[in-house]
Amino acid sequence: MKGINKTKSNSTNSLYKIFIYIALITLAVSIIVPVAWVFMASLKSNAEFVGQDVNPFAFPKKLIWENFSIAFGKAKMGEYLLNSVMVTTLALSILLVVALPASYCLARFDFKGKKFLSAGFMAGLFVNVNYIVVPIFLMLSSANRMFDVRFFLNNRLVLAIVYASTHLPFTIYLLSGYFKTLPKSYEEAALIDGCGYFKTMIKIMVPMARPSIITVILFNFLAFWNEYIIAFTLMTSKNKTLPVGLQNLMAVEKTATNYGIMYAGLVIVMIPTLVLYILVQKKLTQGMSLGGLKD
Repeated sequence: MKGINKTKSNSTNSLYKIFIYIALITLAVSIIVPVAWVFMASLKSNAEFVGQDVNPFAFPKKLIWENFSIAFGKAKMGEYLLNSVMVTTLALSILLVVALPASYCLARFDFKGKKFLSAGFMAGLFVNVNYIVVPIFLMLSSANRMFDVRFFLNNRLVLAIVYASTHLPFTIYLLSGYFKTLPKSYEEAALIDGCGYFKTMIKIMVPMARPSIITVILFNFLAFWNEYIIAFTLMTSKNKTLPVGLQNLMAVEKTATNYGIMYAGLVIVMIPTLVLYILVQKKLTQGMSLGGLKD
């Protein structure tokens, strides 16, 4: 009887493993094939996109690297790329400077108003940023009129501040959950050695929370880098970010049937996110698994 049950258990486990492998392979193919197709399409000429006998999955007959140079130069994708790099770097810096002390205090200290602040940040997780774009725009426009300046719109620093503030709830939630998992003995030892609260946080706790911080950086980098609606609403002219510039490029090149240049712009947007994910994927899974633990 035990042998029969063991055989059934082994067959069930084998079927389960086969199902998991098939699901993972299907998921990988569904991701890899479109990405590879975009890379191939970015190196094709216009003649390889138009016609009845054209095979969309065929390799390029000739590698047209000029698509990238045209996208960078004439389509100004290089300027938009620089704007996105500056905005994303500023937003991540502001976010970490604010979120690290806030999440550390919420996780490790008891003080008046802690429950109210925690509830406020938790409520912020359910706010869809796209629904408050118009109020943000009206508020910044009113500030321009009030102070008689043009600082609050079409400004990369202001856009970075908006990005950072809208992603504070998620960041604080993830970091505070990770800080709660760290033993208090490290802080006690640091206090005995004469370290203050701030020095303990910087020298001891923040380095220990590196996996969670890397996770936060990756998730927010992807959000800031690919964000379109807020940037489209608040930014104009030469300060446009890469997603807004890509949308303009796609509209222009699609009308002109320059599909290779259009796909080259897509590749320019994808490469930084792919490289960053490949570099930190192990830390990402570690930070997500530990960040969800509670004492």
